[in-house]
Amino acid sequence: MTTAISRNWEHVVVTGGAGFVGSHLCTALLDAGAAVTCVDDLSTGRPENVTPLLERSGFTLVRANVAEGLPVDRRPDLVLHFASPASPADYLRLPLHTMDAGSLGTRNALRLAQECEARFVLASTSEVYGDPRQNPQDERYWGNVNPVGPRSVYDEAKRFGEALTTAHADAHGTDTCIVRLFNTYGPRMRGHDGRAVPTFVRQALAGEPLTVTGDGRQTRSLCYVDDTVAGILAAAAHGMRGPVNIGNPDEITMLELARLVVRLAGSASGIRYIERPVDDPAVRCPDITLARDKLGWEPRVDAEEGLRRTIAWFRAEAGH
Repeated sequence: MTTAISRNWEHVVVTGGAGFVGSHLCTALLDAGAAVTCVDDLSTGRPENVTPLLERSGFTLVRANVAEGLPVDRRPDLVLHFASPASPADYLRLPLHTMDAGSLGTRNALRLAQECEARFVLASTSEVYGDPRQNPQDERYWGNVNPVGPRSVYDEAKRFGEALTTAHADAHGTDTCIVRLFNTYGPRMRGHDGRAVPTFVRQALAGEPLTVTGDGRQTRSLCYVDDTVAGILAAAAHGMRGPVNIGNPDEITMLELARLVVRLAGSASGIRYIERPVDDPAVRCPDITLARDKLGWEPRVDAEEGLRRTIAWFRAEAGH
């Protein structure tokens, strides 16, 4: 994995480092020679994601709730704040935990970065755009978000996190960056986390019908996790404040995605249509002009190749 812009970090704190994206970040940073402290309460992160890293020099796992504090012994020069339930199944199950991670957790991570004069990167999300009336979405778009809907605990936690990060930078001069991640997928996702790719892959491998919500015409833009990690680290190294979109600008409908997964998995599964969730976005596609121009970054793995890798990982995990 390469990034368009690199920096030699000595010690990086990754909150939510046992989660899907967080664990890939920990691996990439260790590979680049950094020491890494992963802080995670394992409420949604998987211990299996970081178990292999425990044997590597420079890796430390701290089990803690970031909303209650960050018990880190060594000064970091980079803080990556990725602690938050991120899938619908998780944030609907843990609504207050989600809001605490986005508010108190972000405050604690920012304080650590400020005190240590470290670079700070907030993992925000395309969900700050809500059900957008602009497509593709660029960073100047303010969004169309329901503040009291079922998805609001996640959407508004991230929007608040962005506001808090911006205020902290303005008030204290903290070196901050906001990255807005779009529909990342790949190995280490949980099959029952409620997101489309792992749900479809799990169902296809089990020979079950793939559950497509609504008429399946709503779109998403899928970014393979290696590309997402490269974009995050490029933004961290660059020094930009952002926000900056990190995602793949190639849109795909949910019905097209389901059929592609069935084909790549060699499955005989059919399609079953189910009710579409409340406030489910009709479109989701990033404008990545800023990332291309400022970071020299763009995704390299197309959907077919990324899904092949993801299916192979799920198949190995299931013993198929």
